[in-house]
Amino acid sequence: MEFTQLWDKLNKRFPERLTLATESGDKQIQVKVDDLIAVVDYIKNDSALAFNFLRLISAVDTGKEFSCVYHFYSYQHAHGLILTVSLNRANPTLPSLSSRYATADWLERECYDMMGFNFLEHPELRRILLPHDWDGYPLRKDYQQPAEYHGTKH
Repeated sequence: MEFTQLWDKLNKRFPERLTLATESGDKQIQVKVDDLIAVVDYIKNDSALAFNFLRLISAVDTGKEFSCVYHFYSYQHAHGLILTVSLNRANPTLPSLSSRYATADWLERECYDMMGFNFLEHPELRRILLPHDWDGYPLRKDYQQPAEYHGTKH
């Protein structure tokens, strides 16, 4: 299915709740955090869409806002879709997709570890790349590298 057909189908199902976005040339659909679960359930379970695989979750800091970017793929129909969700910088919280896609488990943990995104109802949201006692989130634009860590200086 072409992107315009995906957009038309989703926009018809969720009128005035989605926005078209283009970042780096990729066509994306902007979803409000409160609509994420409903949209994801629809794109996964609708037989014409069948987005049965979550390829990637990216965490983005533009300096002004955070975004969570989801890359879905349908093996049945050989088409892809990118959904983005804007998040509050002070409290970047959104629902977990780990109960819907097994890959979300580790991908959400990486976003938590590097950016501090809080995925509600994630079964085990903890650091996976950095030590458990690391202070801060290194991929945020306002992150300040510590002068030392456990006696090791930079």
